[in-house]
Amino acid sequence: MKSGDRGLGRLLVVEDDERLRDALRLALRDEGYVVETAADADSGFERLSGDSPDLVLIDVVLPGRSGLELCRQIRQAHQVPIIIITARDDSHDVVAGLESGADDYVTKPFVFKELSARIRALLRRTRMGTGGVDRLVFGELEVVPDEGRVTISGEDVPLTRTEFLLLCELAQEHRRVLSRDRLLTNVWGYTYFGDGRVVDAHIRRLRTKIEPDPSDPKFITTVRGLGYKFDPPIEENTS
Repeated sequence: MKSGDRGLGRLLVVEDDERLRDALRLALRDEGYVVETAADADSGFERLSGDSPDLVLIDVVLPGRSGLELCRQIRQAHQVPIIIITARDDSHDVVAGLESGADDYVTKPFVFKELSARIRALLRRTRMGTGGVDRLVFGELEVVPDEGRVTISGEDVPLTRTEFLLLCELAQEHRRVLSRDRLLTNVWGYTYFGDGRVVDAHIRRLRTKIEPDPSDPKFITTVRGLGYKFDPPIEENTS
């Protein structure tokens, strides 16, 4: 990637299938992106460390270390949005990938138009501000939308961009039940496709970071058959 040249965005594609890798590179470049590729997890992480992509596409099945391991490694050091590529109807890979830190997924064989739409939606939402109030305080939990910060008892809570946006969406609509479809639309930017498992996996990850006991959540509750509700035990303060 040339320094300073971002096009519509800089993408890193980690895919071991040479034909698919080349096809993705050409198609995404035609869309206006600057695209770098890698054929395995180690070279993918090296390229990520050397460049600053706006989004990473990772195939789950890679030679050597898996795409899931790469996803976890990236999440330890980077907040870059990640889309994983999985086999058709492999529910285990989908859930495992989302739990490993991916923001979204596509399944093979996929239609490029759908992949392109998912990339655009994720990049658009990542670059947008959250708007709304300056800060929300719920006891020891504080959310500062304009600064992209969440703290508990004054200590910063490390969230991915998608986790942060999801928390903001829930917190700013606290005590209201938000359906999975609404969360997919408002957080992921999907208007005609999406999978509730994406929301469920991110809720689980978010709970592990903000709940005193994730198995007995006090902030983010599940309303069976309807969706999720941010229902803090202490009324919020805004400023």
